[in-house]
Amino acid sequence: MADVVIVGAGLAGLSCACELTSRGLSVVVVEASDGVGGRARTDNVNGFLLDRGFQVLLTAYPEAKRVLDLPALRLHPFEPGALIRANGKFHRVADPWRLPSAMLSTLAAPVGTVADKLSLGKLRQRLMSDSGGEKPIPETSTIQYLRNWGFSEVMINTFFRPFLGGVFLELDLETSSRMFEFLFRMFSIGEASLPADGMGAMAQQLAARLPQNSIRLQQRAEKIKPYAVTLASGEEVRAKAVVVATDQVAGAQFVPGLRPLDSYGTTGFYFSADKPPVAEPVLVLNGDGRGPINHLCVPNLVARSYAPSGKHLISANVVGVSQRPTELLLKDVREQLVEWFGVSAKDWQHLRTDSIAYALPEQTVASGGIRHDDSFIEPGLYVCGDYRETGSINGALASGRLAAEAIAQHLGSTAS
Repeated sequence: MADVVIVGAGLAGLSCACELTSRGLSVVVVEASDGVGGRARTDNVNGFLLDRGFQVLLTAYPEAKRVLDLPALRLHPFEPGALIRANGKFHRVADPWRLPSAMLSTLAAPVGTVADKLSLGKLRQRLMSDSGGEKPIPETSTIQYLRNWGFSEVMINTFFRPFLGGVFLELDLETSSRMFEFLFRMFSIGEASLPADGMGAMAQQLAARLPQNSIRLQQRAEKIKPYAVTLASGEEVRAKAVVVATDQVAGAQFVPGLRPLDSYGTTGFYFSADKPPVAEPVLVLNGDGRGPINHLCVPNLVARSYAPSGKHLISANVVGVSQRPTELLLKDVREQLVEWFGVSAKDWQHLRTDSIAYALPEQTVASGGIRHDDSFIEPGLYVCGDYRETGSINGALASGRLAAEAIAQHLGSTAS
């Protein structure tokens, strides 16, 4: 009998498993699917690396620096800034603190006023400060926070809404201002990057640290209770503790009294092209607000390994999961791509569509904002997942580690 059985081999479950094994405890991880990673998986499709939903790894995430071997991931950064579609044209807006040569073109871009861009610098400076001398700003929605800071509606609609909408996966920007402050600071002090082997490389790295045969794939849990998990096969796996490391919806089915938060979804469209629609490793944002596409990029311009030689991978992303048939949404996406990049976009080969209904937990003020929920449910039963902390890679990793620490304390482990 293992010390701990973990249900779910996503980042939270794997982080939990690694921390437990580092403390001398034995683990069994049961996973319903055919691979590790959960929402952070990558598939190789004809030489293209397709992440399941557009994601980036922020190198400033404190938990990522603590848990992951970042150099081993061979990270490739996006250029700081964005290419913003506004007034029917594309405008390059760069981070002038990292690319001083782009200062004048950034100030001249019709994305907010000069006052907006100066305010952006002041906000960046405040959130990057470690002095702790600033009086905390009361928690509110992100949209209200930005308005309180004095940003114009043009700046909010052309830059913040598509940028943060793609991060939060909701365009109303009702997400807690605490989440905004955390993520804006992470973007400011670190880099948004892609691992050379795709976002799934994070989970593969964690799984490789576990003892052989610790992970049992295609083993669906049917019933969970303290100290035991019953699999679909009828097998009962017993342990000194059970951790539910599934997504929040599945977790609520297994754990009585665990209220699932509302979730935000995303739909991603992957295309292959002979020529890239943009020339830089940069994020493209829809500042016009027209059409289904919110943001777009060419991942292989960031990390060349994302596409085979002579080909380019285009990732076009829609916020939310539409109730319309996928083929109709794909038609609208193609029409927008042609509007943006010309008739050559008609020839792009559609590789795959990913509709992810439960991509991120809701983190509005009303739902509790950034959470720090205890992993302990009752003796022998624990939970972890990004919905217990921040809806992010950092939150998933941190939640798993904190659950492991709580279990180790309860089981009396002294290993470190």
